[in-house]
Amino acid sequence: MTRVLIVGAGPAGIRAAEWLVAAGLHPVVVDEGARAGGQIYRRPPMGFTRPPEKLYGSEAGKAVALHQTFDRMVAERRVDHHPRSSVVALAQGEAHVLGPERVTRIGYDRLILATGAADRVAPVPGWQGAGVYSLGAAQIALKSQGVALGRRIVLAGSGPLLTLLASQLIAAGAEVGAVLDTAPMRRQVRGGLTMALARPGVTLRGLAMRARLGRLYHAGVGLDRIEAGADGPVALHWRDAQGRGQVTPCDMVGLGWHLRAETHLADLAGVPLAWDDTFHQWLPQADAMGRAGGGVYLAGDGLRILGADGAELAGQLAASACLEDLGLPIPPSGPELRRLRRMQRFAAAMQSAFPWPAKMVQDLPDHTVLCRCEGVTAGALRTTLDLSGPDANRAKSLGRVGMGRCQGRYCQLAGAEVMAAAVGSPPQAMGRLRGQPPVRPVPVSAYLDG
Repeated sequence: MTRVLIVGAGPAGIRAAEWLVAAGLHPVVVDEGARAGGQIYRRPPMGFTRPPEKLYGSEAGKAVALHQTFDRMVAERRVDHHPRSSVVALAQGEAHVLGPERVTRIGYDRLILATGAADRVAPVPGWQGAGVYSLGAAQIALKSQGVALGRRIVLAGSGPLLTLLASQLIAAGAEVGAVLDTAPMRRQVRGGLTMALARPGVTLRGLAMRARLGRLYHAGVGLDRIEAGADGPVALHWRDAQGRGQVTPCDMVGLGWHLRAETHLADLAGVPLAWDDTFHQWLPQADAMGRAGGGVYLAGDGLRILGADGAELAGQLAASACLEDLGLPIPPSGPELRRLRRMQRFAAAMQSAFPWPAKMVQDLPDHTVLCRCEGVTAGALRTTLDLSGPDANRAKSLGRVGMGRCQGRYCQLAGAEVMAAAVGSPPQAMGRLRGQPPVRPVPVSAYLDG
């Protein structure tokens, strides 16, 4: 039987597995979570008492249905599930999988990458200290443990997660001091009209959530610095839309500007990546069904940032493409493709409404830490340009930006902006950091036989 490996058990991975199982295949699913669901539908530990309505809000029904679908397939032994495991390398039809104890190898004939996305973070002076988290990290703590990571919280950035997390924290009883959106209101209005045409229900829910934040929400802000004491943040200094200086006391700061597709495994699998002006990042290239060539298929936010609904559709389509390439019958994909195109229009409009703060990053003071893993400042990167030239990989080699634990996941885009501004070129002209194994830190002992 054909061996199909699915990496990721979020909405895309679960739907892909369901489609393959229905066709009589027995896929292997590797996922970093202890329980399937992905980030958006992340599940708490067994015995956690908060109901799904509290964890997932209006999406509770979808979340529970996905969880039940996957659990049923595992219980019926129709899926081989490897939880708490990460694919750290791909080579010659084998995945190197880091489990709780060691690295094992899983062979495959077809590979479906449903790797999802991570926070896209822009540096702010002072962000390198304790008590500063990504929005996604704050949401993980809330969903998986029911914990707010501060007593007085300030959230800053842009995009739907900013508003969603603020609402979730408030509903859980946390104190949110301010929600600071760098997107100007005029851009939000223009993009919002297109969003409403593509997905009116989703847009209205977002507007209602925003309205409930009231005076906590501020659009078109500038972020100056995070003031910290011995125990972490004490205040966020910012400017309102009129340029007036503001200071909001806090003991925790959450930062995030939309999401960044997780592309390291796609890169190792030989999938070409190209710069996408709409999403302002390097994205894998695949056809409408998710085919990337060479028996590799992509689905979910690791291909395009479309959210949970789009990820489910993309998972079905990637599995259908895999089945079709194997010569197996599949149902017509026309309706799913039309729905996906509508979601793509919505996502593009959202990126326009809530843009990446390129100018803010380009103008970072020299003392701002750019790469938190290696402690590289914006000034140090600018100095490195004299030796490296406008090339991301040479700057990495000579200046260490992107060489740390996260392998550029949090600093690559910001580093490209700083370099591009210094030489007067667009950020994509700097190139992208090449993916290399292992894509996650692995202890040497994990590769040694007991």
